Amino acid sequence: MGGCTYIITNHKRGTLYIGVTADLERSEGLTPGFAWKYGCTRLVWYEDHADIVSAIQKEKSQKRWYRQWKIDLV
Repeated sequence: MGGCTYIITNHKRGTLYIGVTADLERSEGLTPGFAWKYGCTRLVWYEDHADIVSAIQKEKSQKRWYRQWKIDLV
Protein backbone atom coordinates (compact mmCIF):
# COMPACT_ATOMS: atom_id res chain seq x y z
CA MET A 1 0.00 0.00 0.00
CA GLY A 2 1.35 3.42 -0.98
CA GLY A 3 1.40 6.64 0.92
CA CYS A 4 1.39 10.36 0.35
CA THR A 5 3.16 13.25 2.06
CA TYR A 6 1.34 16.59 1.86
CA ILE A 7 1.43 20.20 2.97
CA ILE A 8 -1.71 22.18 3.73
CA THR A 9 -2.12 25.80 4.83
CA ASN A 10 -4.81 28.17 6.01
CA HIS A 11 -3.86 31.08 3.69
CA LYS A 12 -0.95 32.50 1.69
CA ARG A 13 2.15 32.75 3.90
CA GLY A 14 0.08 31.30 6.75
CA THR A 15 0.45 28.26 8.95
CA LEU A 16 1.91 25.18 7.26
CA TYR A 17 0.96 21.65 8.25
CA ILE A 18 2.89 18.63 6.97
CA GLY A 19 1.14 15.29 7.11
CA VAL A 20 1.10 11.77 5.74
CA THR A 21 -1.81 9.63 4.62
CA ALA A 22 -2.53 6.41 2.77
CA ASP A 23 -5.47 8.03 0.92
CA LEU A 24 -5.19 11.75 0.15
CA GLU A 25 -8.67 12.02 -1.35
CA ARG A 26 -10.35 10.62 1.77
CA SER A 27 -8.32 12.72 4.21
CA GLU A 28 -10.03 16.01 3.27
CA GLY A 29 -12.08 16.21 6.47
CA LEU A 30 -10.49 17.87 9.45
CA THR A 31 -10.16 15.98 12.68
CA PRO A 32 -9.41 17.76 15.95
CA GLY A 33 -5.72 18.56 16.11
CA PHE A 34 -3.20 21.08 14.85
CA ALA A 35 -4.59 21.48 11.30
CA TRP A 36 -8.15 21.83 12.59
CA LYS A 37 -7.15 24.36 15.26
CA TYR A 38 -5.47 26.63 12.71
CA GLY A 39 -7.98 26.09 9.88
CA CYS A 40 -5.50 24.49 7.48
CA THR A 41 -7.63 23.28 4.58
CA ARG A 42 -5.82 24.37 1.41
CA LEU A 43 -3.65 21.65 -0.15
CA VAL A 44 -0.53 23.32 -1.58
CA TRP A 45 1.84 20.37 -2.19
CA TYR A 46 1.84 16.58 -2.18
CA GLU A 47 4.13 13.72 -3.17
CA ASP A 48 3.20 10.09 -3.74
CA HIS A 49 5.38 7.29 -2.34
CA ALA A 50 5.56 3.61 -3.13
CA ASP A 51 4.91 2.66 0.49
CA ILE A 52 3.70 4.31 3.68
CA VAL A 53 7.08 3.86 5.42
CA SER A 54 8.89 6.07 2.89
CA ALA A 55 6.06 8.63 3.14
CA ILE A 56 6.46 8.76 6.93
CA GLN A 57 10.24 9.16 6.58
CA LYS A 58 9.75 12.08 4.18
CA GLU A 59 7.21 13.69 6.54
CA LYS A 60 9.58 13.45 9.51
CA SER A 61 12.40 14.89 7.43
CA GLN A 62 10.32 17.84 6.18
CA LYS A 63 9.08 18.68 9.67
CA ARG A 64 12.71 19.44 10.59
CA TRP A 65 13.13 21.83 7.65
CA TYR A 66 13.32 25.59 8.06
CA ARG A 67 10.07 27.37 7.19
CA GLN A 68 11.63 29.05 4.14
CA TRP A 69 12.64 25.65 2.69
CA LYS A 70 9.02 24.52 2.96
CA ILE A 71 7.78 27.70 1.28
CA ASP A 72 10.33 27.28 -1.51
CA LEU A 73 9.10 23.70 -2.04
CA VAL A 74 5.52 24.88 -2.45
